[in-house]
Amino acid sequence: MPPDPIVAPSVEGVLSADQVRVTAAGIAEWQLPNGMIPWFPGGHADAWNHTEAAMALARTGFVAEAERAYEWLRAMQRPDGAWHQYYLADTIEQDKLDANTCAYVAAGVLHHWLLTGDRGFLETMWAVVEPAIDFVLELQTPRGEILWARHTDGTPWSFALLTGSSSICHSLRCAIAIASELGHERPDWELSAAQLGHVIEHEPDAFAPKHRWAMDWYYPVLAGVLDAERGRTHLADRYDTFVMAGKGVRCVSDRPWVTVAETCECTLAHLAVGEYERAAEMFSWTLSQRTDDGRYWTGIVYPQHDHFPAGEQSTYTAAAVVLAADALDGSSPTAELFTGHRALAPLLSIDDASARAGDAEVRDPN
Repeated sequence: MPPDPIVAPSVEGVLSADQVRVTAAGIAEWQLPNGMIPWFPGGHADAWNHTEAAMALARTGFVAEAERAYEWLRAMQRPDGAWHQYYLADTIEQDKLDANTCAYVAAGVLHHWLLTGDRGFLETMWAVVEPAIDFVLELQTPRGEILWARHTDGTPWSFALLTGSSSICHSLRCAIAIASELGHERPDWELSAAQLGHVIEHEPDAFAPKHRWAMDWYYPVLAGVLDAERGRTHLADRYDTFVMAGKGVRCVSDRPWVTVAETCECTLAHLAVGEYERAAEMFSWTLSQRTDDGRYWTGIVYPQHDHFPAGEQSTYTAAAVVLAADALDGSSPTAELFTGHRALAPLLSIDDASARAGDAEVRDPN
């Protein structure tokens, strides 16, 4: 029996399913023949935002286009499991190897599996996910944080970022869930996730100071590192610093720059701690940045109402809208990937993860 057709999500009083599908169609329109999804026509792509766009395509029924996007990732993956920071249509623009960018493929692959149930896809993409995660974890310090990146000569960068490490923690739990579904035990990944979650929650000084940036505020909640009670307190502590009521989430605390993508991500963070009404209100503010053709301006400056970057409408912004709509709609198998986190592997304590890793070594000393 063929799978049921995928119906795009809707958010009552904000966006209909047809409107959300039109937004995703704009992403599909800008996808290149080779499968790459640039930020905008003529612009660059990176593996993180490319994967986010693939998720949005799949969730709105553009499954073939999403799978072409994953094929592009498979084709462009380096032998060491990584991707370069930025690609143009036919060349590499920035050759740095960003850990968070590389890890995010696991979130996309799990999303696609939950949505389609296509085991052949999952098995094929395991050969992409496993080396990507192994590459990322080579950048984990003994304390637990993940260094930001490597230069192409192999030299690691000297610092870690809280936003990136939080996103990696989520991606790592996605990867462990994929491994489990396919019958692969990766207790080393479980231990790495436990160490990473611990340092995010308890050792903020492990990360480069980026307190001005909204993502450092909400990402530990969005990524599921903080539980609901602590997450609500965490979001409330700096809500007034970053949120411009009726407008959206500031990119940085001391500038009146609001972005749709960060507003949508913060929507997901509030959903993750059970604050549906606040999340729905925040999401509704993005409507002011929607264009007649269903695209979204990347950002806006108040009170001038200048769009920034000037004239930019981006595929990753459209994708963030679709994923937030999915979470608010709540009807699909993917709706809780970034909120309920039930499809993810549990985030173990360090003691429990160490015990599992030790048991695995006893069973297989090689």
